[in-house]
Amino acid sequence: MKKIGWIGTGVMGKSMCIHILKNGYPLSVYNRTKEKAGELCKEGAAWLATPGDVAAASDVTFTMVGEPADVEQVILGKGGVLARSRPGSVIVDMTTSEPSLARRIYEEAKGKSVSSLDAPVSGGDIGAREGTLAIMAGGDEEAFKRVLPVFELMGKNIAYMGGPGMGQHTKMSNQIVIAAAMVGVVESLLYARRAGLDLDAVIDIIGKGAASSWCLNQLGRRIVKGDFAPGFYIRHFVKDMGIALLEARRMKLSLPGLALANQFYIAAMAEGLETEGTQALYKVLDRLNRP
Repeated sequence: MKKIGWIGTGVMGKSMCIHILKNGYPLSVYNRTKEKAGELCKEGAAWLATPGDVAAASDVTFTMVGEPADVEQVILGKGGVLARSRPGSVIVDMTTSEPSLARRIYEEAKGKSVSSLDAPVSGGDIGAREGTLAIMAGGDEEAFKRVLPVFELMGKNIAYMGGPGMGQHTKMSNQIVIAAAMVGVVESLLYARRAGLDLDAVIDIIGKGAASSWCLNQLGRRIVKGDFAPGFYIRHFVKDMGIALLEARRMKLSLPGLALANQFYIAAMAEGLETEGTQALYKVLDRLNRP
């Protein structure tokens, strides 16, 4: 794996690319908004005009875009990543997307002697910057082992979860936990504020006990500071919960906690908060509790 390609240099993708560049890999990049790749190009990345051009120049092509429809267009579209990938190369989709789409990409790639992995991540903007992401991969284990040295530049908790789509199923399990956890964090801080407590002091004590969680210790602190900048967009989280609910229906599985959290986040979208961080759920429940 000598030549790396990357499509999607947004909030997390840019930081993940920095780790690749700093470790000496030649990197080609593409993003719909070229300016967002400007910093990477200054660091030595080569800008190419299309996703297909990136794939043609790369031994492994990573994609990290927004929606399943974007994944489908970028990878399976005319002149896209798969159409231009060389036999023996690997496509790694790190977008949180649909397990069924991951399986479709795998089958179509296999037909062209190209390997495919679905490898979504968890850890947000902080994990991306610090290179400590959790990476959960599905696909062929041989392809996973080939890409593992690159994964290790971006993450600390990396696991092969099984066949195609299993990385995405694992990420859905992750998002289900976070959905309920964020509701709990917000309600806890609202309760503490109403009771007259110092919110940082509350996080200091309960964040080291049974209530400890990444959501509380990281995003809770941002809430206290009034920092609602996105480490992960609300609109992307609503997309993820929608995928999880769809998969749950297919499995005839009832997940009322996830459905409730989803409704709160849809309310956040209705209030125009779709491009704020997931911690902006605080604003929604705060307004519900105003006298």
